[in-house]
Amino acid sequence: MAKAVKKTVKAKSEVKETNLVRRVSIKAANKNIQAFDSGDTVNVYVKVKEGEKERVQLYKGIVTKIQGAGAAKSFTVRKISAGVGVERTFPFNSPALDKVELVNVGKVRRSKLYFLRKLSGKAAKIESELVSTATAE
Repeated sequence: MAKAVKKTVKAKSEVKETNLVRRVSIKAANKNIQAFDSGDTVNVYVKVKEGEKERVQLYKGIVTKIQGAGAAKSFTVRKISAGVGVERTFPFNSPALDKVELVNVGKVRRSKLYFLRKLSGKAAKIESELVSTATAE
């Protein structure tokens, strides 16, 4: 006859994680990053070190793509600077990121907006909705 084996289930908090890669990738997300998607306009505050001093520089543009998962997750922001399109990729877990603010929510039908590279002027605009800055209390 088969014996009934009692299985004990441990809670996730009790389980010791032995896989080093998984332990590192579970690292807490940056609290200063608001939720956003492709097509949204964001203000990215980047820490810039110049000599011994450190300052925060604003980089404002449209999110063209979000890629990766876990610790390798990153997003690309595109802006027009002096008539030239500039794209910059930021890792979500980067210590160089001070904070990311959502400015406009864009209405787009795809997740990767590579087509914006070929467009200029009004054609490159994305239909968007302004985000309210008032916080819910």
